[in-house]
Amino acid sequence: LSRLVSCSRPIKSRVVSWCPNKTQLRSYRRSCIHGTFVVVKRTFRVLERMASGDHKLPPQKQDTQPGKEHVMDPTPQFTASEYKPANKLHGKVALVTGGDSGIGRAVCHCFALEGATVAFTYVKSQEDKDAQDTLGMLREAKTTEAKDPMSVPADLGFDENCKRVVDEVVNAYGRIDILVNNAAVQYKAGSVEEIDEERLEKVFRTNIFSYFFMSRHSLKHMKEGSSIINTASVTAYKGSPKLLDYTATKGAIVAFTRGLALQLVSRGIRVNGVAPGPIWTPLIPASFDEEEVANFGSEVPMKRAGQPVEVAPSYVFLACNACSSYQTGQVLHPNGELLLISTCE
Repeated sequence: LSRLVSCSRPIKSRVVSWCPNKTQLRSYRRSCIHGTFVVVKRTFRVLERMASGDHKLPPQKQDTQPGKEHVMDPTPQFTASEYKPANKLHGKVALVTGGDSGIGRAVCHCFALEGATVAFTYVKSQEDKDAQDTLGMLREAKTTEAKDPMSVPADLGFDENCKRVVDEVVNAYGRIDILVNNAAVQYKAGSVEEIDEERLEKVFRTNIFSYFFMSRHSLKHMKEGSSIINTASVTAYKGSPKLLDYTATKGAIVAFTRGLALQLVSRGIRVNGVAPGPIWTPLIPASFDEEEVANFGSEVPMKRAGQPVEVAPSYVFLACNACSSYQTGQVLHPNGELLLISTCE
């Protein structure tokens, strides 16, 4: 174990049956062996990543939002060989908003490995490539009993779009057992004076309005034993001077989670949240400048950013009744640091 933890050498892993991206940066190397397309990816095992140390990211910047995962260097890690599925979500139907990349992609993948039928949303014409990559991953990961995964393009900031997404998923699969509200945008601002009405409305529509809309339409097709999981953020508890409007929406998500949990407990539907810390997702290069990206995550005791695969098991735990049947109104904190919270979780 000590040798594994202290090892700083990248460990190569090969994916033969499916190529996630055809336009990769230097985190991938391509070759052809016996006519089979092989992807060799530089990555670290989970136990290596747990050791604190200097894991700086290459400076990079994306000029548009939402960010794109397939051009990130290195590509965020959505899976790990150490993850051992145990059929925890067998027969369940899961809908994940913003599931094309980042934490959403990792959650979709873990859900599929655990036996769920998975649908996810993405932003059309902006996240098409990432969405297609994720669909390929889910088709490879799904169990034989699960139905084929589906992707639904939508701007979730508007009620009618959320209703359409839910209707499409229910028409395809008959019901929704697990709803993961995860879609989000964020923009930097040095002062509250820089945040105008248009920007404020966009951030709140995507980050919290959609959670209300998706929940109210999904509930019509959920029954006792179903679960809603909302993505909050460590910024809801610590604050962030650079992400004021984003932080405000994440605080609202925590309150929404607790209130909705109380509303739905009599119906046997659990509502919980996950508040990740600094995680390497497309939001980061799309929000911050190159120097900030290079130092992203260095402020936590582990001295590094987390990977989506290190967050996704929290969602599996909350979605699985066998694991978390006595938890509702709770928030899990995969944040890589010691965070004192005055309120009881």
